[in-house]
Amino acid sequence: MRLTLLSVLLFAFPASAQERIPSHCFAVAQGPGHGGETIMRAGFGDALADDHVRIRYIDHASFALETPKGIRAVTDYTGYTGLRDWVPDVVTMNNAHGTHWTARPDPRIPHILEGWADASGPRLHEVDLGEMLVRNVPTDVRSRYGEGARVNGNSIFVFEVAGLCIGHLGHLHHMPDDAQFASIGRLDVVMVPVDGGYTMAVSEMAEVVKRLRSSVVIPMHWFSGASLQVFLKDMEGEFQVVETGLSELELSLRDLPGRPTILVLEPALID
Repeated sequence: MRLTLLSVLLFAFPASAQERIPSHCFAVAQGPGHGGETIMRAGFGDALADDHVRIRYIDHASFALETPKGIRAVTDYTGYTGLRDWVPDVVTMNNAHGTHWTARPDPRIPHILEGWADASGPRLHEVDLGEMLVRNVPTDVRSRYGEGARVNGNSIFVFEVAGLCIGHLGHLHHMPDDAQFASIGRLDVVMVPVDGGYTMAVSEMAEVVKRLRSSVVIPMHWFSGASLQVFLKDMEGEFQVVETGLSELELSLRDLPGRPTILVLEPALID
């Protein structure tokens, strides 16, 4: 039985068995609240309601996303997700550090999306998997040697699934400009690095989060937990903070929190 963490206020509407529920990433003028507040305990690989998406925090900056029909994505894929032998349909990678990518991805993965520029220019992805659309917005990163920047060296990946816009900021090093914010759109859910130094200062990352106007914020890329606590303290005036004690949750468009909420997940490999 699933255990609700917040009160259940709305029933979900049925989804088409064949098509992706349209998202509203670019409906920037739309209000953020949908009235319901449901976040549920999940089991990776278990049955999932038609208009829900399952999110599992694997480790560091890696998350697994799962749709009702079993489409699976992994963010900042490092080549290892745990002991279970399963093959994602799509993985995204960033290469600011070796903990965000692998040079030897599982060859069984159909779609391997590299988020950094190559000799021909920025990588631009838009992969339609039916229930899930995956796209990216390139951003710059600092040079590995601390001098200048690597242009288009990172990508913010956006997953449009179950009517939701879910964004993963990758190894973001600067405040996106207006054009990048416009390309990202309004994110319902965003995974945010809160290390406080390797990416951006916590106060600067907090400003990014506020600009994105997300209903759900999931911190990632934290180490000892000290920077996580700084981020939570900086945000608690404007966001409700829920330390779930869970590694997985299920979300739907209908039951996003009415008040912007930070949901802290505990990393756990898939086994």
